This record gives sequence, structure tokens and C-alpha cells, in this order.
Amino acid sequence: MILKAVRDNKIESYAIILGFLFIVTLIIYFVCYYMNLGPYSIIIALAFSSVSCLISYYNCDKMVLAMNGARPANEEQDKLLSSILDGLCISSGLPKPKLYIINDPSPNAFATGRNPQNAVICFTTGIIEKMDKYELEGVMAHELSHIKNYDILLSTVISVFAGFVVMVADFVLRFGFFRRRHSDDDRESGPLDAIIMIVGLIFLLLSPLFTKLIQLAVSRKREYLADATAVEFTRNPKGLISALKKLQADESSMKNISNATAHMYINEPDKKKREKTDIFSTHPPLSERIARLENIH
Repeated sequence: MILKAVRDNKIESYAIILGFLFIVTLIIYFVCYYMNLGPYSIIIALAFSSVSCLISYYNCDKMVLAMNGARPANEEQDKLLSSILDGLCISSGLPKPKLYIINDPSPNAFATGRNPQNAVICFTTGIIEKMDKYELEGVMAHELSHIKNYDILLSTVISVFAGFVVMVADFVLRFGFFRRRHSDDDRESGPLDAIIMIVGLIFLLLSPLFTKLIQLAVSRKREYLADATAVEFTRNPKGLISALKKLQADESSMKNISNATAHMYINEPDKKKREKTDIFSTHPPLSERIARLENIH
């Protein structure tokens, strides 16, 4: 099952990357064509989208950490977390990820990166303060499971690329208005200006839906699989069950919530969204996750 999940995650990740390349190339080509760059339009569009894709892919973990205001863990202050991580890395056979902290009283955690060799696990100060050693071990094992199953590649690519498409769409819209406002030739600011503004507006309006749909590509099944894999690492389901029950009872929301990265957390960071579980939810109900873990023998 795990090997199939890893394969599926890689395929979906590369499919999203190709889709990202197509969308950004199309937008940039349209802008270049509008600027009368002729046959160079497609070359510029392909070069821009390829370079931005590579930069995003190799720096996706840094971008996600920056979006969430995370800082590197302190060896002295976060000694307990570091020792828990050391033990779990030995039992899972994974290289030790970098450990980061978010200064936020709401309990939560996530993992990011493009592969196990370039992975990061991030905990909020709230989860460190509110959970005991065995609960933290359960949460840490859950995040390590996402790394082992290559869930981090898919979820991180989704976060960065979705945000980038929103930014490009916004640029296209602003570019259209700028050209229309500063054009000296009324003929220049005719139908083509109207078309580029309409295209930019459509992309801008649809980008939140686009973001939500690709976030839903991170199936709820991956959370269930990560819970089960975590139990294999710890040999103790009680720690993770207790941790999930504490998350279920907690009514706080994170202070700095990024919609692009919310799906990466172990629990929905926004309390209002957490209370409404439907087909568009990126997180499965904690009650179902707890029930499944309690049925593991």
C-alpha cells in the first residue's frame, strides 16, 4: 500500500507540474503576443515558465516556511522534540529532517519539502506546550509518515504553484489596466486590451477555485495512511490517538493562516472551517481518524 501511495504521489505531483507549466506558458505567451513580440512570444513564455518552475521546485520548502513565519528550532529549547525525532528516524529508516517552529499558541504541525533528503517538520509552540512526550511522538511520527509516503512533494508543489498562478493572474489583470490607461493610440487600447483584461479577470476570479481543487487532490486517504504508518513507527497508537483528541477539543485558530498551505497541517488551522466538514474539506474528521486508530490491533 505504501509503495503504491508513493508512486501515485509522484505521478500526481509531476502531472501538476506539467499543468502549471502549461497554464503559466499560456498566460505569458498571451502577454508577449499582445506586446507584439511575434515569434519570440512562445520562446519567452517557455523560458519564463520553465525557470519559474525550477526555482519553485527547488525552493518550495523555503517558500512554505516563509509563508507560515517559521524559524529554525533551537537545540537547547527544543531538545525534547529533537530527541523524539532522532528516535523515530532510527525506527523509520529516514534521514533526519530539519526541525522548525512557528510561534503560535494554536496546536498544529506539518511537514514540507520535495523528498526525504530535503524535508522539514514544523511544530507550533502551542502543540509543544499542550502535549506530552508520547503525544508529540505520535504527531512527529505522523509527519514523518507524510515524508516517507512522499505526500510532502505533492502538498508542497500544490501550495507553491497555486500561489504562483494567483500571482501571475493578478499581474495579467494589472498589466491590462496599465496598458489601457497609458496607451496613446486609441486603436491599441481597443479589442486586444479588452480581451487581455477579461482573460486576467477570469484567471483572477477562478484562481481561488483552482487552488481549492488542486488542494483536494491531496486525498483524505493520505491522512488515514499517515496515521497508520505512524503507528508502525511508534508501535503505540495511544500516543497519536491522545494527540488527535486534544486537537479535537482545542477551539483555537492559528493567527497567521495561509490558504495556500492550510491543507498541509495535521489539523485544519482555521476553527471556522474545522467545524464545517463537507466534500470540499481538505481534512478528514478527527473523529473518523481516531476511530480508525482505535480499531488497529
